Amino acid sequence: MLLDRRLFMVGSSLTLAGCVTDRGTGVTSVPRIDPSYAAMYAAVEGEPFPVPAVDLDEVDPKYWRREVSYPTREQPGTIIVDPDERYAYLVLESGRAMRYGVGVGKEEAFNFQGAAIIARKAEWPRWTPTPDMIRREPERYGKYAGGLAGGEGNPLGPRALYLYRNGQDTLYRLHGTVEPWSIGTMVSSGCVRLLNQDIIDLYRRVPVGTKVVVLPASAAATS
Repeated sequence: MLLDRRLFMVGSSLTLAGCVTDRGTGVTSVPRIDPSYAAMYAAVEGEPFPVPAVDLDEVDPKYWRREVSYPTREQPGTIIVDPDERYAYLVLESGRAMRYGVGVGKEEAFNFQGAAIIARKAEWPRWTPTPDMIRREPERYGKYAGGLAGGEGNPLGPRALYLYRNGQDTLYRLHGTVEPWSIGTMVSSGCVRLLNQDIIDLYRRVPVGTKVVVLPASAAATS
């Protein structure tokens, strides 16, 4: 599926990227798990904070990491985020891509779209709610106005990739999650969340300066 069918306006909404969740999901039960996936999503050793194994019964198998056919005009090394399909693709050579399941923003107004670059990478990043989030829900977010240090329970998980456009922070990130059940859903306030093992894998593969293309979400997918 060539991306010409997805050519889009480069305009974007940069208002919010809070990366937090209100729960609500249905998941396909997996009676038997391939050992290779169990190993892929096992607990990660050597981190300053725990990265527990993913309970794959909570994540639809179609959102597990895998290499797939993905013809595109974008150059290898580019990340393409498809909010409608709930996937992020790292473009490889020869019409292939590494595909990751993602969770995306539940409100179109919060979602960035278009092209950007990864201008910063962070391990165990600090999370700070945006002023708009604090204004909307002061009781929930006001106590974090000064930020929350990286570690267990931080909404960004173990890694974050920060998207910039024209030298300015879009407030949009690709990051981990403490809620694996949210992968494949529209629950966050705008950022793109991956399973922690997947964001660690993607973080290792891409350097600062990587191009990221976020396709627009359709009206049907955001309703």
